[in-house]
Amino acid sequence: MGAFLQHLSFWDWLALGTVLLILEVFGAGGYLLWIGMAAAAVGVLTFVMPELSWELQLLLFGLLSIATALYWWRRQRTAVRPSDQPNLNLRGQELIGKTFVVHEAIVDGRGKIKVADGVWIARGPDAAIGSRVRVVGQQGAILLVEAAQ
Repeated sequence: MGAFLQHLSFWDWLALGTVLLILEVFGAGGYLLWIGMAAAAVGVLTFVMPELSWELQLLLFGLLSIATALYWWRRQRTAVRPSDQPNLNLRGQELIGKTFVVHEAIVDGRGKIKVADGVWIARGPDAAIGSRVRVVGQQGAILLVEAAQ
């Protein structure tokens, strides 16, 4: 092992970086990307300065790996911001409080209402076709309605 460490070349670091980048493809969440980049950076430094001792190479790799992992961790923490549109992609939530026309009579608590160019399953008190109902909630893809005033 000592003989291998004493003869580390830039090819070894580039190979390690490549292996780490390939492993990142399988879903490591970004961490192996930055550690692979650290290995590649040490490989470039070893190419430019071939007289670097293996101890210094390992130290540089460790420091660069920690620095890039911390960078990634901080970036991930600050990247999560509250949305200015919290109901985006929650179409049923956007419909709460709005009034719509019954498309298929609500009988025994189930029917359909017309929403824009689509039809939604509705649950609520019985209502005839054409009557108006107000959406008061949502359970999955089913809208909870009540008679509109």
